[in-house]
Amino acid sequence: MEPDRTKEDGFTGLEAAIVLIAFVVVAAVFAYVVLGAGFFATQKSQETVYKGVEQASANIQMLGQVYAINSGAAANKVNLIQFSIGLAPGSPAMDLEDMSIVYSAPNVNPVTYSLGTAASDNQHFSATNQSGDATTSLTVNDQVRIEFYTGSANERGKGDKLTIEIRPGIGAALPFTRTMPAAVQNVNTLH
Repeated sequence: MEPDRTKEDGFTGLEAAIVLIAFVVVAAVFAYVVLGAGFFATQKSQETVYKGVEQASANIQMLGQVYAINSGAAANKVNLIQFSIGLAPGSPAMDLEDMSIVYSAPNVNPVTYSLGTAASDNQHFSATNQSGDATTSLTVNDQVRIEFYTGSANERGKGDKLTIEIRPGIGAALPFTRTMPAAVQNVNTLH
């Protein structure tokens, strides 16, 4: 005698196949989500590394000497600072309007300068290109001359130390300290 087969025996295999397919689909969706999250995390970490390198690298470099000039200051004193800057090789172009310069000296509170049309006051610095024209940007192979007045209260004399820090909008700051010579002339090369 043969066992009694009902109509439902055939559906057990079909139901198992449907459940198996459902598990495979759920596993595939889960794997897609996990891989997508991994790719997203990798991309964000890569962006963070590139941004960190960009922020930490010094984009500005000093070109030539730093000069201190007597421009209407008291005798044996200077009140105008002048130097040239350029971009380090491989650096992106820079907007000078985002740059600031901090000037300080012993017994002088730090003074912050921003870009202005002329270095005619104690709050702005001027930036001119190689042709002598005012500029607001610094690109590869450019050389920009920076000038700013220290003001009559901050005039410097023989042997005084000056500290200048160039702070670009993006990238590391460029600080440097220079010393006035023993004999002050109208134009002095700082060392």
